[in-house]
Amino acid sequence: MLLNETTLKELRIIINEKSQYRSGPVLVSFFNLLGFKDEYGEGFPSRWVYTDSRLKIINGKPELDKCIKNVFAPNLFIGNYQLLDELIEDFNQYISYDGWIIKRKEREITFLKTVSIYEKEDKVTSTEKEFLSVDYGEVDLSKIKIEGAISTILENRIVELKVLIANETPLSSVIMMGSILEGLLLAIANKYPKEYNMATSSPKNTDGSVKKLYDWTLNDFINVTYEIGGIMEDVQKFASSLRYFRNYIHPYQQMSTGFNPSEETVKICFQVLKAAISQISKSKFS
Repeated sequence: MLLNETTLKELRIIINEKSQYRSGPVLVSFFNLLGFKDEYGEGFPSRWVYTDSRLKIINGKPELDKCIKNVFAPNLFIGNYQLLDELIEDFNQYISYDGWIIKRKEREITFLKTVSIYEKEDKVTSTEKEFLSVDYGEVDLSKIKIEGAISTILENRIVELKVLIANETPLSSVIMMGSILEGLLLAIANKYPKEYNMATSSPKNTDGSVKKLYDWTLNDFINVTYEIGGIMEDVQKFASSLRYFRNYIHPYQQMSTGFNPSEETVKICFQVLKAAISQISKSKFS
């Protein structure tokens, strides 16, 4: 079984934290059952660095299958099978992107080959023309459950955005789109703080601690949401247009470049917004 980087990171979180808290020595014992001969002692790396390194080594090998079966072993969840089933259900959101599903039948954990979600939906696009050709429908936040007050504000901004686009005001349109996307991602991050704060791409302070969510930039939210599976690669790729031109909310930034966003810029940025909303609505964060 070969898993993508995002799925491996989620597996690391399940091994280290979600299934049970595994200390350094316990992690060494866990991976030594898979053929490693590690020892815990002075100079041992952080738990997440160690787990990530071991998962990368066994990725695509039979040991990875054994690793997954070990971490979801029913005998480790006696008296709390509900947690086990919840963990499997959550992890299937990730591993299905790699074409697999985990099933538990009483004391047995099995893997089922399935069609990858990447194959079911529109493939990740690589060119601007391909990206713009995907039909994501209307901007609709109704399928994403976020706090009521911010939902109302975002809905009102979407109404205003449509007026701006209709009146051909590129700069105002792009700034509004950036504010809507940033507000949406912050609302989701507030709902799932653990997932966002534990992401490896989360922005850090000089002391290594994760910045408070209100100090994150739009770029931070986009990268972390992509890492944890909320959006796909095409949105992360083309979001550069939106986050760059969104900076034009500062007049001196626009003056320094001497550039004005065009209608083509509006099309790309609007497609980023629609794609992000569509993909989030189909993810575990909806």
